[in-house]
Amino acid sequence: MREVEEWEDPADDHDDDTPPSWFAGQHLPEHARQLGLSHHVPDGALLDFAGRLDSTKPVHRITAWAMLVVFGLPVVFALMRLFYLL
Repeated sequence: MREVEEWEDPADDHDDDTPPSWFAGQHLPEHARQLGLSHHVPDGALLDFAGRLDSTKPVHRITAWAMLVVFGLPVVFALMRLFYLL
């Protein structure tokens, strides 16, 4: 086993050229990438953000529910307006 110098991080011992997991755009589903989405466009940024949420953390669960309400309420209101006009 080789000696590790003081400033060297032993966990950073990989030689591949893949970007680290904390870089933006690493949590997009493969089919979203095939559609051309990236973290640079709004829809891709939302997918990337939602993909980073961890269900074991309470704050992330609250964030997911808040996103569900924010994106779901306009649909509910549109349906209510549609049925009210009929």
